[in-house]
Amino acid sequence: MAKSVTSLAVLRSERVSAHLQRVTFGGPGLAAFEPSPCADSYVKLVFLADGVEYPEPLDLDLVRTTFPAEAQPVLRTYTVRHVDLDAGELVIDFVVHGDEGIAGPWAARVQPGERIHARGPGGGYTPDPEADVHLLVGDESALPAIAVSLEALPAGARAVVFAEVGGPDDEVALVTKADLDVRWLHRGDAEPGTTTLLDDAVRAWEWPEGRVQAFVHGESALLKTVRPYVRERVDRRDLSVSAYWRRGVTEEGFREWKQVQKDAVIRPERD
Repeated sequence: MAKSVTSLAVLRSERVSAHLQRVTFGGPGLAAFEPSPCADSYVKLVFLADGVEYPEPLDLDLVRTTFPAEAQPVLRTYTVRHVDLDAGELVIDFVVHGDEGIAGPWAARVQPGERIHARGPGGGYTPDPEADVHLLVGDESALPAIAVSLEALPAGARAVVFAEVGGPDDEVALVTKADLDVRWLHRGDAEPGTTTLLDDAVRAWEWPEGRVQAFVHGESALLKTVRPYVRERVDRRDLSVSAYWRRGVTEEGFREWKQVQKDAVIRPERD
């Protein structure tokens, strides 16, 4: 992934669904940002430790090698929902579940004018308009990438989305020129990452004829449920599978887990 670090200023923040907070960033630092052409473009947001003076411009490699453990920044990975350099805006959608985690609570309370650094971007998936069917599967964490992918599809393309969310209030508008079939799966009171809703729905779906390009991203359980089923039916080159998070594990612990599970992840593009 690119080593560049961009300084961003919060322009505005708004709730777009029951558990999705949209933060729009801008500021002079955005002029140096080089967007990724990938639909699953992502950045690593840098949360600095309180009360610590860091070098400006921020050099994460220098900080990693010279600062003590308690002063090390915390990095969290998020999909770029939208970027418009002409308008000077970069948009990220955050999943918020109360006070859980670091980035979600930050996004829920952040105010215009506050600043944060972002490292990246990276990415690895773009829908091929030549595919006969685009299958997109994921939970709330994958909705931004799914939305970007759909917006990239031309008229006449066929897309099928299986999206697991808490309930109707978590559904978001998905805009595309393609012929779109959306299956919203509501887990209700069940905790995220504990159901088989996506696996059951994809297996029950009548598999279409022709070339299917599949995007399967979300909680790590998808690697053991949806992934094996889809992999039997899709050419490896047409399959993008990645765990965005693992239930009960921080991103630091998740990265360690992925290091010992390399054979379970086709493209660990968020490492």
